[in-house]
Amino acid sequence: MASPTRAVSFLEQFSALNDPRQAAKVLYPLDEVLLLVLCAVLSGADDFVEIAGWGGMRLDFLRRFRPFARGIPSHDTLNDIFNMLDPGQFQSCFMAWAAGLRAAAGAGEDPVGQDLIALDGKTSRRSGDRRKGRGPLHLVSAWASRQRLVLGQEAVAEASNEIVAIPALLEKLALQGALVTIDAIGCQHAIAEAIREAGGDYLLAVKSNQPALLDDLKLFFEDAYERDRLECFETTDGDHGRIEVRRHRVCNDVQWLRERHRWKDLNSIAMVEASREIDGKTTLSRRFYISSTQLDTKGVAAAVRSHWTIENQLHWTLDVVFHDDLSRLRSENGPQNMATIRHAALNLVKQAKDKASLKVRRKKAAWSVDYLEAILRGSA
Repeated sequence: MASPTRAVSFLEQFSALNDPRQAAKVLYPLDEVLLLVLCAVLSGADDFVEIAGWGGMRLDFLRRFRPFARGIPSHDTLNDIFNMLDPGQFQSCFMAWAAGLRAAAGAGEDPVGQDLIALDGKTSRRSGDRRKGRGPLHLVSAWASRQRLVLGQEAVAEASNEIVAIPALLEKLALQGALVTIDAIGCQHAIAEAIREAGGDYLLAVKSNQPALLDDLKLFFEDAYERDRLECFETTDGDHGRIEVRRHRVCNDVQWLRERHRWKDLNSIAMVEASREIDGKTTLSRRFYISSTQLDTKGVAAAVRSHWTIENQLHWTLDVVFHDDLSRLRSENGPQNMATIRHAALNLVKQAKDKASLKVRRKKAAWSVDYLEAILRGSA
């Protein structure tokens, strides 16, 4: 039987996953179930009914890799299995697999000179259950901007928030030498310290949740801007009747600020001023950042821009291509485990060298088992 490299790697990493079913009653081995679900999701299936239906039509293909002696489980069986699987273990297996993909992808080239890891949260809107008083699933994900890979995720517990979930996710990531970018909710002393202790650097957006720090940054850059003491790097974007000019300024002489606010290894501050013109109307906004590394203006521009790829290359793709917001999985561990599967499918389909859009790649995987196998092998 052929052995698609990435599929084998995926199943090997997930072999450590504990199967909670009674061994004597297992009709469908867990590795077969995981392969079925991953391949079906890659091919456009969005729920367990569609996954079971796809498996029934592609059983010969699946038997290239595993026996599937009893055929395809029903959608109810798939739902039950995914509800039972421990999401923490499931996530740990995924992260070990994603780390291998990241290592194989290499560092690439970037003006920042460091690996870039963006952290941000997303809610699966229809995954809650009002009848049981359970809110929708909210995950904080780690995104390797340069390699275009999901590295891991951490669920935000009920009655909690991202400030608690972010440190838990950071503990599980390999951060040595990486620049971690987080929006203002992650601008916390404990988070900055955790990143530095793990060998990484931070670039944190500063907003009103750190009012004293924000005020000092505003005052400094207003003064520096008026006297034109800082280098300015300017970029311009325009589409659909919108023109946006961004001006980036950085200061690496921040001893005064470090003494006032005691941020771990604070080494630079930055401002991005955006002038946006839409239909003849111009608006001006300023965003402020602190960092533990000394970046130049081009590095700040690249890092800030790379951070937002987590929005359009991860969150937007999950909603538009993988229909995450339409998922109606609500019970037990199912929503979180299926979110992990969607992340795995996204990693695989993004690594394809095909120039087609992700939507088209997913359709091509449904149309052609040869193309699907190429994605699994890493040769598409």
